[in-house]
Amino acid sequence: MSAIRIKKGDNVKVIAGKDKGKEGKVIAINAKKGTALVEGVNMITKHTKPSAANQNGGIIHQEGPIDISNIMLVYKGKPTKIGYKFEEGKNGLVKVRVAKATGEVID
Repeated sequence: MSAIRIKKGDNVKVIAGKDKGKEGKVIAINAKKGTALVEGVNMITKHTKPSAANQNGGIIHQEGPIDISNIMLVYKGKPTKIGYKFEEGKNGLVKVRVAKATGEVID
């Protein structure tokens, strides 16, 4: 398993699967399983019992996990691969994410 280069809050585009072409914001990352939750992508239907949080219960629609390999970071409107490089910072060298398409530092 390779390192996960996508972080919570990134805008991503789905590059494979039933939701191919959709874009959304990453809600959560599961590094152990190599999956991510993306807003509006891979919507699933869940039947819930009444509880203290949801008094009525019923059918709810929520995002399901999607494999990290099926999403790609969108930077300045373009999908791009992610690389790393070291830059000079306050505490010496700092590892930063870089957009492969443009060579610009992402964060």
